[in-house]
Amino acid sequence: MSKMIYVVDDEKDIREIVRSYLEKEGYAVNEYENGEEALAAFNAQAPDMLVIDIMMPGMSGFELCNEIRKKANTPIIIVSARDEELDRILGIEMGADDYIPKPFSPREMVARVKAVFRRIDGMRSDPSSALNPCCRDLKIYPDERRVVKVTPEGEEDLNFTAMEYNFINFMIANKNRVFTRDQLLTNIWEYQYIGDTRAVDDLVKRIRKKLDTHHTDFSIETVWGYGYKVTDSVD
Repeated sequence: MSKMIYVVDDEKDIREIVRSYLEKEGYAVNEYENGEEALAAFNAQAPDMLVIDIMMPGMSGFELCNEIRKKANTPIIIVSARDEELDRILGIEMGADDYIPKPFSPREMVARVKAVFRRIDGMRSDPSSALNPCCRDLKIYPDERRVVKVTPEGEEDLNFTAMEYNFINFMIANKNRVFTRDQLLTNIWEYQYIGDTRAVDDLVKRIRKKLDTHHTDFSIETVWGYGYKVTDSVD
């Protein structure tokens, strides 16, 4: 069955161009001209991905992204005519899996969509997904893309977004290794992210806040002047 993508943009021409290119690649596409319609459709039947414009009348793309993240970790690509650093950071903070400034090449859009699906599907189909990697008091369920805190009473879900999960999964798979911000951008986003490396810092900050809320022993260590790492040892 073809993967379903919701394209949400108030500009009809852009919706039609994106739809045409995605359908040529075998994806099913539904179009929505505002956030309210897209959210109602999402609540009725969640798609496999959403491509959301930021600047729309009524509910903005950021608001739509935030509402979806309250319910699910469905992959989201944010697009905007405002190529501003703050927009990119807000998009990542709200759990978007990618950010593309307008005007964009339809072929680049397709490449970004494929990259996100490839990353997610690759994790699900990896032979090692039968294993449940652990680090300190965290355990990963790759088939479900789920991270839990292990306690004497049982397991507690941490409810990470798709990008947060990708970061945790990558770091635990490569624990005890130090990665620069550029390396993390390349490995987690799967290409050179258009923006500065503060996107990594913002993502780490958000993950740390969730870890603190759940009082986990797991921590993301800052290696000053270099990057980040995670280890099994507790200082």
